[in-house]
Amino acid sequence: MLVARVLVGVTGGIAAYKACELVRLLVKSGHDVMPLITPSAEHFVRARTFFALARRAAGDDPYPHLTQADLLVIAPATANTLAKLAHGLADNLVTEAALAHRGPVLAAPAMNPRMWAHPATRANVETLRERGVDIVGPGEGDTGEGEWGIGRMAEPEEIFRRCRELLGETDTLRGRRVLVTAGGTREPLDSVRFLGNRSSGRMGVALAEEARKRGADVTLLAANLSVPPPHGIEVVETPTAQAMLDAVRAHADADLVLMAAAVADYRPRNELQDKRAKDGDVWQVTLEPTTDILRELGSRRENGQVLVGFAADHGEQGLARAREKRVSKGVDLVVFNDVSRGDIGFDAPENEVVLLGAESEQRIDRAPKDRIAAAIVEKAEELLRERA
Repeated sequence: MLVARVLVGVTGGIAAYKACELVRLLVKSGHDVMPLITPSAEHFVRARTFFALARRAAGDDPYPHLTQADLLVIAPATANTLAKLAHGLADNLVTEAALAHRGPVLAAPAMNPRMWAHPATRANVETLRERGVDIVGPGEGDTGEGEWGIGRMAEPEEIFRRCRELLGETDTLRGRRVLVTAGGTREPLDSVRFLGNRSSGRMGVALAEEARKRGADVTLLAANLSVPPPHGIEVVETPTAQAMLDAVRAHADADLVLMAAAVADYRPRNELQDKRAKDGDVWQVTLEPTTDILRELGSRRENGQVLVGFAADHGEQGLARAREKRVSKGVDLVVFNDVSRGDIGFDAPENEVVLLGAESEQRIDRAPKDRIAAAIVEKAEELLRERA
């Protein structure tokens, strides 16, 4: 990976504290970071904090806004800053840098939801987009003053991911083999009926697409998807738990395995070969357990493979079970989502998850599943780098 010089402009909003993590992520990935801190931003976070994270001495450059760089990131970008950028005003280091910079610009807006919805702000954002400024976020959630709505700054991990894309670092998984399972298996009862679940496969498909964007050689094991698979990857149809097991065993040497599919825990012991006619009698079905694919992978993996499991469960008790699952099944990371909520998870375009690792837990706030997928793959990629 080539080292890039990145200007990080921080303006005066409560979300300025999140920019600390963005600087840390950029530095950790090997980039040369120059913080540009406005006086308003220092009401929230001192400039010396950013310089310490950037591993620079404060004030070592008399013209930091004129630094030639590969990328300018402004996070947070307040409504006032967006207006200044749209009209070419230059009254602080960040807006001066924006006029002098020649290269991609990424802005992460953050403000009160009513300010974000105002026609003036919308017009300024459109002006900036027309000039080629890349906008990431804002997202929906609680804002600093306690209101709920769209205006919350994108999370540092999402901004960092977009930085990498703008810097041409989309091949960070090149040479890696990634196996993704998606959808929900269906276990036949007779020739027309089955036991199944509500999984659409959206999460797994988003994970496969994200890994493909990063240059990985991706195989998707697809169990009854209700969404189309991504282009440019190998797709293996695995409609039942047994078919999924067979395919996983055939591709178990992948560098990264993302087990997002909802695989049946039980199947009918006796499958009828034709349709059972309705006759008014009670139909008693005996179920037998299927092979625990995740546990098998956890017990046999080697050569630094990273294994990510998923847990769809209910509330705090489900979260506790997900923590136990990570340990008992020998996986590196478990992605927990609360399916007791109807607005996220199964067959929904958005999700909200908790990444459960051996040393830390990270909550990813509600967002479209492609953003959730990016955060999951980013964490898995970090584990791969640590193994290497």
